[in-house]
Amino acid sequence: MADYGDAEDEFEDALEVIPAHCKMDLNTALADSKIAIHLFFNNKFDEAQLILEPWVGTSMYHTIGRSIFQFLEAVLTFEQTSIQRASASLKSSIRLCNSYRRKTTLTQSIGNIMKKPNYDTYTPDELHAELCFAEALLLRALLTFIEDETLVSFIRAGIKIRSCYNSYKECNVILNSRTWSESEKSYKDHFESGVRLGIGAFNLMISLLPSKIIKLLEFIGFSGSKEQGLSELQSCYQVTLGLRHVLCVLTLLTYNLVVIYVFSQEEGDLEFCDIALRQQLALYPNGAWFLYLKGRLEFMRGNIEEAHKWYIASVDSQNSWPQFHHICYWELCWANCVALNWKTAEVYATKLSEQSKWSRTTYNYQRACIMLMRGYNCLSRDELNTVNQLMADVPKYKQRIAGKSLPMEKFAVKKSQRFTNQNNRLFLPAIELLYLWNLFNVFGKRKSLYDNLYRLIDKNTKDLERNPGQYGSEYEYDNKALGFLLKGVCLRIMNSPLHAEECLKSVVSMEKRIKEDRYLVPYAHVELAFLYKSKGNLEKAAHYLETAKKNYSGYSLETRLHFQIHWAWTTLNEYKAKIANNKDLSPESKLDDNQ
Repeated sequence: MADYGDAEDEFEDALEVIPAHCKMDLNTALADSKIAIHLFFNNKFDEAQLILEPWVGTSMYHTIGRSIFQFLEAVLTFEQTSIQRASASLKSSIRLCNSYRRKTTLTQSIGNIMKKPNYDTYTPDELHAELCFAEALLLRALLTFIEDETLVSFIRAGIKIRSCYNSYKECNVILNSRTWSESEKSYKDHFESGVRLGIGAFNLMISLLPSKIIKLLEFIGFSGSKEQGLSELQSCYQVTLGLRHVLCVLTLLTYNLVVIYVFSQEEGDLEFCDIALRQQLALYPNGAWFLYLKGRLEFMRGNIEEAHKWYIASVDSQNSWPQFHHICYWELCWANCVALNWKTAEVYATKLSEQSKWSRTTYNYQRACIMLMRGYNCLSRDELNTVNQLMADVPKYKQRIAGKSLPMEKFAVKKSQRFTNQNNRLFLPAIELLYLWNLFNVFGKRKSLYDNLYRLIDKNTKDLERNPGQYGSEYEYDNKALGFLLKGVCLRIMNSPLHAEECLKSVVSMEKRIKEDRYLVPYAHVELAFLYKSKGNLEKAAHYLETAKKNYSGYSLETRLHFQIHWAWTTLNEYKAKIANNKDLSPESKLDDNQ
């Protein structure tokens, strides 16, 4: 068994050996866990906790079960109190699992270096202790990733997960090298589902990181493969009787419906999501998690009214976690923004700014932006005063997490200051946010959506050309460049590549005249890369990606763009591999490996 004693301070020495009369047998623990999971995903949170709580601290599955539930709450609410509570719970789980793991003497550890341990001699409790230990380490590492999105945070988190990586590697060796008897089939199913879920999630998580972080991780001994991650998760999905099956489904749905659309211009596997959600909603018809994800599926399809219905169903399904309502309010806000239903979007933006504590800076700013989209002449005096107050409050609630400011909060603070400097005006502020939250591709799913968007951007861009003084003269080219960027991206999704290229290159040409919004130029380069990729010109796509990555730094939301660049490089290189295996493709489509 590997030695993880020096991993981190939180991985403390094992607890004292638990007396036999205080232990629960593994079969009962697994059976209880399955019942608790079913209750939990049907919104019966209290009943699930009642099953787990009496044995928390003595039964590893009851203890890790509670930690997983708290981890899910932390991930979906992003509230610091939830994150801290989940972190403390996971630390306890790690310590408890250590007490169940097979103990090795110094002599045995040295022997294990020379030859592999005989995993056939491990008891089922010891096997599952290894798995639960690895699971707790992975969830603990993931908590670090969600605290903030700066490069420093990702590097810190990457170093933390080294022990997690080693632990899952050992669990995988156990799965493949142990001789499993027929009587151990249920133990193996539960063990296999856990190992494949962990290996899959781990590889997927690492593969998403920007290349500079991946190079660091490779330097210290490990890497992640998106293909392996998805393959392991699909294998886990096939182990339907495994305890972690529903967690695997949740991971795949989140990846295909959220992660892909936040970090890339690619499409998730919506057909798989449709099938999986039908299955899960049959099992958990009132489950807030799957009702939400069904709404997200319809949103990504461009079915705004359907998405609205499912999000509301998720909100109405439970009241135990009001924070989870805020996730749905966020989606409802932006779904209505995509439909240009500003008044309805404002309703949900107001709920977020008044009820959620996650980021009042972000919520106040987006609420003000959405109100401004109705037009200054359409706002009453009281509404204008509300906008002014919201903008004034934006800097007051700026947070520091792990010593770092949240990038989107920093962006909102800069823009609130710009609002003041531009006669209490901003140029298409909510459309800019829709773009930055990577929601423009949703417009491309419905002609009515992108037609309305284009008319709005075109009208406001022409108004700006006719009367640039309405925003003051200081930021004239910042506003013009934003207008051309938004128009260019809209034309790209409308499949008008020549006009899109003209607009995006106009942004690049204004680089030296832009005073503050320096993010516009590297973002325009990446949009040009996406445009050329869609046209099949991979050499130009690679050129613009490389230029954005190497020639620009220190601008707003830089890490967010680096994620998109990394993902785009990955897909370009996958296409390169296909070209290498297909001599019929044209030579101009070949791509130099510039990464």
